[in-house]
Amino acid sequence: MDTNAAFRLCPECAGRGRTCCQGTEIYVTPGDVRRMEPFCGGNLFYEYRAPANPAYADNDEDPVWMTHVFRKDGARRVIRRDPFGNCHFLGSGGCRLDENTRPLICRLFPYEYRADGLLPALADGCPAHLLPEGLTLESALGMDRERAAAWHRTLYAEILEEHPENEDWTHIRLAV
Repeated sequence: MDTNAAFRLCPECAGRGRTCCQGTEIYVTPGDVRRMEPFCGGNLFYEYRAPANPAYADNDEDPVWMTHVFRKDGARRVIRRDPFGNCHFLGSGGCRLDENTRPLICRLFPYEYRADGLLPALADGCPAHLLPEGLTLESALGMDRERAAAWHRTLYAEILEEHPENEDWTHIRLAV
């Protein structure tokens, strides 16, 4: 894989308007925290916050997500944002975190998913109109479904570390 391809679209997007890193609440798993703390020199990069959009917390399409990501008070661990709503790690050229340090949520975007696997269609939001003819969004981001499926499995394994007292979802068959 051409690792430079993963960074071409993001800086182009960042230079043209709001990105997925702006105004988005990015949940971080316990594993994300472990991977990010050495880069950040501690854990001040996240906070617990209820969703800005209350409808987000009232979604029954993924009960594993709802049961394990949210605390009893409705908050979940998310990356801090600056006063303008930007992700703490957003720089002028896109994300300042390398791929192996980025939250799994960020690595998976624009794939949509639930506990049982990736959904067929990609999420809206990436500026596919900026791509040269013949280049797919997945190739421009240096991604493919196989890598995304591996990140998805890791994401849900780490989600299951959250609030194990809520319910026993260890029987769930995560996508392979």
